Amino acid sequence: MHDVVAIDPARRVGRVQPGTILDDLRDAAERHGLTFGPDPATHSHCTLGGMVGNDSCGVHSVMAQFEGDGARTADNIDALDVLTYDGVRMRVGRTSDDDMTRILREGGRPAEIYTALRELRDRYADDLRHGFPAIPRCVSGYNLPALLPEHGFNVARALVGSESTCVTVLGIDACLLPSPGARTLLVLGYPSVYEAGDHVPEILEARPIGLEGMDDRLIDDMRHAGLHEADLSLLPQGEGWLLVEFGGATAAESEARARDLMARLRRAGVPPSMRLVESADAARRIWEVRESGLAATAHVSSTPTWPGWEDSAVPPESVGAYLRALRQLLDRYGYACDLYGHFGQGCIHTRIDFDLETKDGIAHYRRFVEDAADLVVRFGGSLSGEHGDGQARGELLPRMFGPRLMQAFREFKQIWDPRGKMNPGKVIDPAPLDAHLRLDAHGDREPPPIATHFAFPEDGGRFRTATRRCVGVGKCRRTSGGVMCPSFVATREEMHSTRGRARLLFEMLEGDPLDGGWRDAHVREALDLCLACKGCRHDCPVGVDMATYKAEFLSHHYAGRIRPLPAYAFGYVGPWARVASVAPRLANLVTHAPGLGAIARAVAGIAPQRSIPAFAPHTFTHWFRRRHRPAGRTGRAVLLWPDTFNNHFHPDTAIAAVRVLERAGFDVHLPRRPLCCGRPLYDFGLLGTARRWLERILATIGPDLRRGVPVVGLEPSCLSVFRDELTNLLPDREDARALARQSYTLAEFLRAQAPADALPAVTGPVLLHGHCHDKSVLGFDCQVDLLRDAGASVEMPESGCCGMAGAFGFERDHYDVSMAIGERALLPAVRRAAADRIVMADGFSCREQIAQATGRRAKHLAEVLDDAASRSGAAGAGPLAGEVRRGAATGAGASPRETAGAGASADEAAGKGAASHAHIP
Repeated sequence: MHDVVAIDPARRVGRVQPGTILDDLRDAAERHGLTFGPDPATHSHCTLGGMVGNDSCGVHSVMAQFEGDGARTADNIDALDVLTYDGVRMRVGRTSDDDMTRILREGGRPAEIYTALRELRDRYADDLRHGFPAIPRCVSGYNLPALLPEHGFNVARALVGSESTCVTVLGIDACLLPSPGARTLLVLGYPSVYEAGDHVPEILEARPIGLEGMDDRLIDDMRHAGLHEADLSLLPQGEGWLLVEFGGATAAESEARARDLMARLRRAGVPPSMRLVESADAARRIWEVRESGLAATAHVSSTPTWPGWEDSAVPPESVGAYLRALRQLLDRYGYACDLYGHFGQGCIHTRIDFDLETKDGIAHYRRFVEDAADLVVRFGGSLSGEHGDGQARGELLPRMFGPRLMQAFREFKQIWDPRGKMNPGKVIDPAPLDAHLRLDAHGDREPPPIATHFAFPEDGGRFRTATRRCVGVGKCRRTSGGVMCPSFVATREEMHSTRGRARLLFEMLEGDPLDGGWRDAHVREALDLCLACKGCRHDCPVGVDMATYKAEFLSHHYAGRIRPLPAYAFGYVGPWARVASVAPRLANLVTHAPGLGAIARAVAGIAPQRSIPAFAPHTFTHWFRRRHRPAGRTGRAVLLWPDTFNNHFHPDTAIAAVRVLERAGFDVHLPRRPLCCGRPLYDFGLLGTARRWLERILATIGPDLRRGVPVVGLEPSCLSVFRDELTNLLPDREDARALARQSYTLAEFLRAQAPADALPAVTGPVLLHGHCHDKSVLGFDCQVDLLRDAGASVEMPESGCCGMAGAFGFERDHYDVSMAIGERALLPAVRRAAADRIVMADGFSCREQIAQATGRRAKHLAEVLDDAASRSGAAGAGPLAGEVRRGAATGAGASPRETAGAGASADEAAGKGAASHAHIP
């Protein structure tokens, strides 16, 4: 239920289903010049149903406060469709006297509910008017003041923030506000975050649309975590900062408002340091710094930080004083944390290094939050200013509201849920705040260590710690932008999100509720659709690396057991390809002849819709050994990695790379014996074999590494093994670290090492698809920059994974998901591309997905550069090259008939299609 049903611009209302992502509503509303005011930092993946559940606010709730009814989601809801636990479906909202008369006349359960709500309102009216703090961010408790006559007896708004303890929401009518046509960001630097907080009221007088604060510890932790290091220089001098955003119909109008504030601050005596951010890109980068607060604070050292007191709120005029008092309380308890948040509305975010693993630590935690609750109440604030109470703060609510309002809350829940079945133990009659803690399963007993293949150096060498890394932000649930999580985009199932998988792995190790250990079928099912794209490693705010977790799990899951057949068919593709290279025609006959091909696919578990890539008649290494090499080459030595795919299936790519490198003045060498990085092994948890293959690689090319010879790889997935898995499996090997340092993609190497005039001119447009591992591990910008330096016009489809992901898309059980991922953006973009447009993808599996789904042949960067040089008249042709290209040109799904002439001359080969590829000397 994730659709934007309708936008009514006249009424300024958006009708959505509860699973609708906030940005989807905002995008639809922007077409009418409207927006939804509250916007948490998770706006790209949080849902309206979730925002209704905990009464979310966000950065621009200041705008909603000034322009609408108020700052919170509750203030911006027109109506709700709800379902009670006993099966009554109702539409609720503002209730006029006529509405009330009609409801009572119709009778039944709705009439009982409305009668009880009216009686509750009348009985507690004075308490509702005077017992809630008068602040923008009072999210704690139930929003019962919405039932007062002066607020229209608004039942929908009373239910917002009830955290699924009363009803299930089925539909939402969201109030929309005029969206500023332009926005301008002003950043102010103060000597400390406390002084920044002191000046919040002064800044609010300028009526900004956003006002956020950050302290110096947050920025230090970002540097420690390597987050936005280049962007931090955009901040003006200071130890505490306010991010002040202004809106206007035009850029000139919003900028004028910012400059007016700057002038007023300069006249005030001791102005803060100021930076008016005139570039939209720089503004975006600074906002990303603020939105990365959770990522910076979740894993800043070996001591984890936790929520528990992460969103308290006070009057905006008290922010500075509250921050000082809160820091004093933290110091008294020996806790450390960063302070940041929605200062314009008095909401303070933080994560604190509570000890939640020992009994003494948990008791210390309890005493702290009790004192913190008393502190925020003294400031006239709220225990929660954004995330809700649930169990973490439910026990503390009497300190804030007193016994009469707590009784009103209890009666409100009973009206909707008399049997107490909706999310019991939260808000009303909650379990103790220190019960059911995530890490409390073992008490003071240290759980037994787990022997693993990977070292998990970022998690203290403990797989158990790695499974705790996820803090539930849910960025993996976004449906556009970034790399992760392609399987969730295709299925929209929580179990196929990075967060869902991480949670299951955690529960598996805890044995609660999953008790199957490494053999648990639930975990295996959830990991089955993980494409090992490593997008989460790059995009996840806290660096969850599900590809590594999956490989580790599968190695234990199948220990001592026979794996499914695809594990052997695909995992050992390197050795199988070497066998096939002895008689490639016979191998192609077996895999492509009618009848035999179908049997081969069935045996290997390949989807019947897929074609098995044809083996080239001669490998790249065969061509390299037989080619004529000019004597006396003096260029710098470079080791070209002959990966399985470009060696056995697409040798023309590797041949083109040799030409490009030699044209740039390098002396190209290959390893002295056949090697394979073992990338497919990880997909099936064959980690023992993977380690042995890596040790063989280091033994073979170790002398080259010690001489400083760079290694250039053409297949991104192979390079990612050298940069990632290698040092994780062999953390103590200096030669492993050397290979990680000295390995380059072709684009990286040419930009870093080649002469400035080595690039040929690439004319015309290029439709570029980046491999997942380029984007998540290696760095994709380098390739884009190189193409643009060469003169190309580069277009990139908004897509993460192509959907093939090595063996994944070939497997019968994964075909539908593979195609759903590919059809999201990449494949339609390829089909739309004009015939003269270069389609480029460095990944073998990406090129296969494109070829098999669109019939279009995508090129590798090496081929694009070699073609460009060839057009300038710098290339010739030789008979062996023509023979190799002839086989490669057959592409995916080539039949034995098409490869039967592989021994033809170069002229014959060129006459049958090889001329469409780059020429080979």
